[in-house]
Amino acid sequence: MAKQPHILCEPGDVNDIALVPGDPGRVDRIAAQCDDSTVVAENREYKVVNATFEGRDLTICSTGIGCPSAAIAVEELSNVGCETFVRVGTTGALQSGIEIGDMVVATGAAKNEGTTRRYEAVEYPAVPDYEVLTALVDGAEANDEDVHVGPIASDDAFYAEDDAYVRDWEDAGLLAVEMEAAAVFTLARRKGLRAGAICTVDGNLVEGTQKGETEGEELPEKAKDNVERAIRIALTAATEL
Repeated sequence: MAKQPHILCEPGDVNDIALVPGDPGRVDRIAAQCDDSTVVAENREYKVVNATFEGRDLTICSTGIGCPSAAIAVEELSNVGCETFVRVGTTGALQSGIEIGDMVVATGAAKNEGTTRRYEAVEYPAVPDYEVLTALVDGAEANDEDVHVGPIASDDAFYAEDDAYVRDWEDAGLLAVEMEAAAVFTLARRKGLRAGAICTVDGNLVEGTQKGETEGEELPEKAKDNVERAIRIALTAATEL
């Protein structure tokens, strides 16, 4: 098989499990918690690094923002040998009481995006693999961390998330909204592969806080700190998958 056109990898370049953050900068933060790491490829929003954590070989690949680029990452990583995907992202809370810095493990993602509709009907669920979901919850417990566990939404219109959308998501009991999980879950399911997601809360839309509004940077300080804790949980989960 030829080298993949966006991630610039070919069979043998990646491991069977990949941690997939959106932010290329978070690839380096994940690699920093590993025992060793090697950059495999870097192109556009996709940075691919191989690493080892507690004896588990894994790949880290950024997906960029949104379901279209996340779908490309899953398609191309699976083409060259990746079978399990763990999204390590950030998210905006949709329920009162979920604080900046809290972590959410997704049990499903509403398809408020257009990418997965090119693959299947919107009625088909975007859900994580049970083993990956369980490994993330167990990974949190192993690290003495509390996580919120429940459904989220994946939306592809960050600046169109108005009050009506937020109220509807809140009333539906969704915990948080982000931009990639629905595509990662959907493509993994359709390909017979495994996927899960853990996201750190960077704002609360119900309580009127958005990332970037309080401290002049994209993520509040507490969210930045807790991204490191979510990474640790994801790496712990990877050792069990």
